[in-house]
Amino acid sequence: MPVRAEVVLSDEEREVLERWARRPKSAQALALRCRIVLAAADGESSKEIAGRLGCNPSTVGRWRGRFARRGLDGLHDEPRPGKPRSIGDEDVERVIVKTLEEQPPNATHWSTRSMAAATGMSQTAVSRIWRAFGLKPHQTEAFKLSPDPQFIDKVRDIVGLYLNPPDAAVVLCVDEKAQIQALDRSAPVLPLMPGVPERHTHDYVRNGTTNLYAALDVASGQVITDMTPRHRAEDFRRFLNLIERSVPAHLDVHVVLDNSSTHKTPAIQRWLLRHPRFTLHFTPTYSSWLNLVERWFAELTTKWIKRSAHRSVRDLTASIRTWITNWNEDPKPYIWHKTADEILDSLATYCQRISDSGH
Repeated sequence: MPVRAEVVLSDEEREVLERWARRPKSAQALALRCRIVLAAADGESSKEIAGRLGCNPSTVGRWRGRFARRGLDGLHDEPRPGKPRSIGDEDVERVIVKTLEEQPPNATHWSTRSMAAATGMSQTAVSRIWRAFGLKPHQTEAFKLSPDPQFIDKVRDIVGLYLNPPDAAVVLCVDEKAQIQALDRSAPVLPLMPGVPERHTHDYVRNGTTNLYAALDVASGQVITDMTPRHRAEDFRRFLNLIERSVPAHLDVHVVLDNSSTHKTPAIQRWLLRHPRFTLHFTPTYSSWLNLVERWFAELTTKWIKRSAHRSVRDLTASIRTWITNWNEDPKPYIWHKTADEILDSLATYCQRISDSGH
């Protein structure tokens, strides 16, 4: 008969075993092994432990013996033998360097097939290496840096409005979505069916355009809107009058907007002199991402305009007004999180990467 391994625990070992046994994130196999060792230390036989914990007596004997010989380290699984690596570190480095520093002779970027042919590896191996190091040669992203000499001051000004708005004032993000097209498909849209997506023709019929002015209240998410057939300074002045009527008279109005020429004409300057409670805050050049109303325009486009069909401008206008009414019944404000310093530090790091790129 095999000799039963005696288990004696120190106070530290018992505390660790009890913690591992009850910790929710412990693997169930490890928790079972801890319970076996604790029960063995309390003097229970292997048969009694197996009956109480619902496992085989040989399992109890194995883990109490492993603990008696090796302590806590004996409760962890040992490395299992497997097939040795067929791709060495030198091969991995060769793929990474080739991906980052070279270009295939017949393309602008590498594919798994072209890289496999150039290195003598399989496509699967190349794909695994790229995934491991986050390399995606087929993807590109666009960026545009602002040349505005007052970029830093404008970023601090606008982000300050978002994160710490002034008292007794409303902050509005204003912009216009110009030339929204009333597009109708050249054939009826085929509806969604099980196993078949919605289908529509790739070509369309243009039925005119409209322009949407919007002022997003940063605090509430409510939107003041107006639609006009043209995009002129006069239309923008009328929209400012709509804002003037919509915002309570005791509140100052801080307007975030871009550098469009229609926002800076002499007529607009005279209007601002007659309405001193309005203060305009211009975003830096090429920095529309600072204007939160652009996020609202994107939602309108993706959720409503992009897949809809309209036979006339009147139909398009009515459709947009319906969506805006539904939005204002349950508005969802956009929350700005990053400080101006975080934005500027991120841009400084990006500029450093561009300077060191070697191009």
